[in-house]
Amino acid sequence: MNALINTVTGTVVPGELGPTLMHEHMFVQYGGPSAEYCRPGRPRDEAVADCMEYISQIKSHGVESLVDPTTVDLGRNAPLLAEIASKTGFNIICCTGIYSTATYVRLRERLGGSPEAVADMFVRELTEGIGDTGVKAGFIKVVSSAPVIRPDEHELLLAAAHASVATGAPIITHTDGVLGDEQQRIFTAAGVPAHRIVIGHSCTSTSFAYHHGIVQGGSYLGFDQIGMETVLPDEVRVDSMLKLIHAGWASRIMISHDSVWHWVGGPRMGTGQHKNWKPTNFFERIVPMLYYGGATDEHIQTMLWDNPRRFFAGEPTSPIA
Repeated sequence: MNALINTVTGTVVPGELGPTLMHEHMFVQYGGPSAEYCRPGRPRDEAVADCMEYISQIKSHGVESLVDPTTVDLGRNAPLLAEIASKTGFNIICCTGIYSTATYVRLRERLGGSPEAVADMFVRELTEGIGDTGVKAGFIKVVSSAPVIRPDEHELLLAAAHASVATGAPIITHTDGVLGDEQQRIFTAAGVPAHRIVIGHSCTSTSFAYHHGIVQGGSYLGFDQIGMETVLPDEVRVDSMLKLIHAGWASRIMISHDSVWHWVGGPRMGTGQHKNWKPTNFFERIVPMLYYGGATDEHIQTMLWDNPRRFFAGEPTSPIA
């Protein structure tokens, strides 16, 4: 398919993505970005330098594209991403969407009180651009928490679904490793094709039945917190991944780390208890574990290269029993 994908520096076709990390945050600042990161100066220069160094590192492992699901309330900084992409020649796909339900409620009220107004905002950022930056979002990012999807979260998911149906844009979610199947049901009932959905942080769950249900429903599983061992050891994630691979479902797994490259006020990845939380961890530690467990080069290519291409191209997933 010749679908065009919005990156922060223009459009590419799916075949130009190459190996892709599907969930990495280059810059995070809660409630931001603040002015000092939007204008020339030392803080912005440091953020750019950090991000360019990590791009250099993942390029050395063959990565050519990155999907950044940083929403407006996490400090989405489209001009900063565009600057980095221009300097490195790297494909960066940013999002529209909302992370915090409190942000959703505030935006809904500011836009007139209706969920439809929020959906319209998502559509504008996908089709016209983010503010006056000239940068168009390439996908929608939304969230639900646990143990239940609350009414405001349900509204937010429906707003994302309506924007997806209106534009054809795909959706990538945040979960706590549960209720991804419920997210999938809400989206598909609203008309979103299942193959346009990545259920994020699925690797936080160790339930094969949970993974099976989402795969049967036609969506992708985000194994996208690799290295975040304060949540779950990588060996446990690898065990779940191998079960899926040996069941024939490598074609439904998306790889990433949920790493934060420059986090204002947050922990520095790759140090201390976060030593393996970095965007090279999959290549340095996980791939050898997968090979030891019987995975092949073909499986690695499917997860890193083929799946992102198919997802952004809008290619339907094959039925799985």
